[in-house]
Amino acid sequence: MARKKLRRGTDNVLVDLGFDDAQELSAKAILAVKLNRLIDAQALSQAQAADILGMPQPKISAIRNYKLQGISLERLMHALTALRQHVRIVATPSRRGAPAGIKVAA
Repeated sequence: MARKKLRRGTDNVLVDLGFDDAQELSAKAILAVKLNRLIDAQALSQAQAADILGMPQPKISAIRNYKLQGISLERLMHALTALRQHVRIVATPSRRGAPAGIKVAA
């Protein structure tokens, strides 16, 4: 039986799976995790979260279930600020030999 040549993965499974918008999806997921933790910590219902975050309850449900296709990064960042979080965006040159990309820490 012939062995398949293994391909070295990246640190982003969505890139490895071939998603065109993998970096954006990863950033959204990280922000959604942070939002969901804050909503849980404050014991907010989806209706309460919708009022505080200024978005309709179905969007809160989508965030709670990590269905982020119709939700922009900007909207997620504004939601975090509504929950008294500081959001910082920093742009720096990529290192020599390293591809440019997007990384989010929450």
